[in-house]
Amino acid sequence: MAARRYAPPVSVTARTTPSDIRQDGPSGLAITWGDGHRSVFAVRDLRLACGCAVCVDEWTGDDRLDPTSVPEDVAPRSIQPVGRYAIQIDWSDGHTSGVYPFERLRSLDPTAR
Repeated sequence: MAARRYAPPVSVTARTTPSDIRQDGPSGLAITWGDGHRSVFAVRDLRLACGCAVCVDEWTGDDRLDPTSVPEDVAPRSIQPVGRYAIQIDWSDGHTSGVYPFERLRSLDPTAR
């Protein structure tokens, strides 16, 4: 029997492990990372950055989400952990299928090095 290959585990580092996630004013989401860096995201930008199959074509990588369809005041209704590697956001516009891996969130912060 051939050996099975499994995907390597998700990298867990202080750089990509949140120590705190909270609302930052009416339109921001703040994540403090294990290495002390603090990222503040505009929540609408996070909604537009959703990488789920509804928002991004799985085969081509082309955006499927029309930004004009996302209300300016979109906001998270709830945020749930997905294992130890991501969060899932239930958005006020009814979108619930997006999973935001911590590594991707950290990469979305232009101030993170």
